[in-house]
Amino acid sequence: MQQIDNTSTPDIDTEVSSVLQHARRAQLILVIGNKNYSSWSMRPWVAMTAFDIPFKEIRILLDQPDTTNRIAEYSLAGRVPVLIDGDLTVWDSLAICEYVAEQHPDKKLWPQNVVARARARSICAEMHGSFSSLRSSMSMDIRASHPGAGRTPQTQGDIGRISEIWEECLSQYGHHQFLFGEFSIADAYFAPVVMRFQTYGVFLAPALQAYMERVLAHPAVTRWVQEAMAETEVLPDHK
Repeated sequence: MQQIDNTSTPDIDTEVSSVLQHARRAQLILVIGNKNYSSWSMRPWVAMTAFDIPFKEIRILLDQPDTTNRIAEYSLAGRVPVLIDGDLTVWDSLAICEYVAEQHPDKKLWPQNVVARARARSICAEMHGSFSSLRSSMSMDIRASHPGAGRTPQTQGDIGRISEIWEECLSQYGHHQFLFGEFSIADAYFAPVVMRFQTYGVFLAPALQAYMERVLAHPAVTRWVQEAMAETEVLPDHK
């Protein structure tokens, strides 16, 4: 019978060490701001948490003397969120969500139907580049309660357009669950809007109010809100 030598060789030890080091480097890192205020950070965080994509969180406090320098350690763009995957750095919330969706196609972060997926990407892009009045007048502040504040004509117009988006998606694709049936990047992208509507006491039609309640009850959103409520920093308005 051949005797098996269980003694490790230097080459094998080196190979195992290399694999372990690569595994450690491969862990996704998501750099975010304060959970109470950073709506852009909330979007990819909720999406990744909702779909059980593991990542290490690094939270940088906003509006501190060292904030700019700390963010610059991860991205020269100077803003959060930032996703780090080994040597790759991805900044911008929508780019992060797209990258994660491409890396985890089995998780189905976007709707599977091609028409629904195109619509989902469209409304996320609109959320990304529009609604400046809502951002300015109703800055995200999860711990606060300001019913009736921020109701400029421009903000009311933004609220109306968001209501149209939600109504169309829920009726055509969502079957009155989430925007496209199952929870997706689109819902994560509008989660900060739900937080704003709650803070500023925006009441919508019953079907849309029920949608807001479903978003608030989602485990990923609930966890973000709980951790935001536990924060103690008080900062100026953030968008």
